Amino acid sequence: MDFKLTDKQEQLVATFREFGEKDFTNDSVRQWSKDGGLPDEIAKGFVDQYFGLKELMDGENKDAFTLCSQALIIEELSRCAGATLPFQNDLFNLRIVEEFAAGADIQLVLDDYRRSGRLLFALAISEPDAGSDSMGMKTSTRTTDEGIILDGVKTYVNNGEYAPYILVAAIDKDVEEADKYPPLAFWLLPRDLAGITAYPISKIGQSMLPFASIVFDKVKLLPEYRLTGRQGGFKQLFRLLEIGRVFTCASSLGMAQAAMEDAVIHARDRKAFGAQVGGFQQIEQMLTDMEVRLYNMRAILYRAAWEIDNAAETERLSVALMKRYVPQAATELASDALQILGGMGYTESSRTGRIWQDCRGNQIAEGTDQIMVRIAAPLIIEKYSRTLKS
Repeated sequence: MDFKLTDKQEQLVATFREFGEKDFTNDSVRQWSKDGGLPDEIAKGFVDQYFGLKELMDGENKDAFTLCSQALIIEELSRCAGATLPFQNDLFNLRIVEEFAAGADIQLVLDDYRRSGRLLFALAISEPDAGSDSMGMKTSTRTTDEGIILDGVKTYVNNGEYAPYILVAAIDKDVEEADKYPPLAFWLLPRDLAGITAYPISKIGQSMLPFASIVFDKVKLLPEYRLTGRQGGFKQLFRLLEIGRVFTCASSLGMAQAAMEDAVIHARDRKAFGAQVGGFQQIEQMLTDMEVRLYNMRAILYRAAWEIDNAAETERLSVALMKRYVPQAATELASDALQILGGMGYTESSRTGRIWQDCRGNQIAEGTDQIMVRIAAPLIIEKYSRTLKS
């Protein structure tokens, strides 16, 4: 099997490596983490690079800019920054709009994003009492004498305090449930509607992503707020969540690679007891096991992205196995890197601790480690039942 990147993929990675290494210095990232977000010029710089390269590649090959391509971008920028960046959320949110909105709505969002470098909406799907169980969603709309009313609570809404619009997933109570999937609709709401209140969430990591909980209390909606493109409901949302998991794992892999590089530099250059730290047997074993994790993470990530791009029969299982393994392995790798750096790693001036926190958060984001077991195990039984006899 050929595991080499194609020439186009190498070009993609090189372009974003140049962008990332120029702008995402450790001092800059540390400051932006304190500020709670990226400067406008950095956000706009990413958008310009992304769409410029996308148009070039799409012009040469309509299907050139794949999910694999996007994963490579997120991986490389996360490596350069040693932190979770908002770009993965932007790309995922664009996928949501493309799948659920009509062409005019999509173009409005794209045009504004390219002009400003900021998505004009925050995506609100997760709920405090549902977590990884999206079908446990309680936020809903209902038509009353006063019009269409939205009630509910969303949590971990990235940029929920600041975006001018909110893209809300809600159960449509006007529709009778015909099957096991509740009727799901998306609404693109102005952020300043009466009855919408945002409360910031103070996290221990992923500081450049300002999250909020948002309460919708008898919010009056206009019919035109509802997205009226393809209506795939929960089935389509579940597939899109798989794409979000690829982005999360690409970020975890990139950050783990950064932690590995920091650990190797320290092990190579640091001396203790008159010898190079990297020559100590315990450090050698840690570095070896860390590299094994990187090999495995990269292989399982690329396979899952490729299977989604090619609509492989096993894509759902591959994504669940990827999400089960990659963030946890990245967290363990970052923890080992911090151990190798010692006290130097346990300071705010080192990015290794920040990487550990962000990777740990990715074990929860887009479906927890345990939920991936719930998804994967029945698929594994089904897979082997095709060939195994009782």
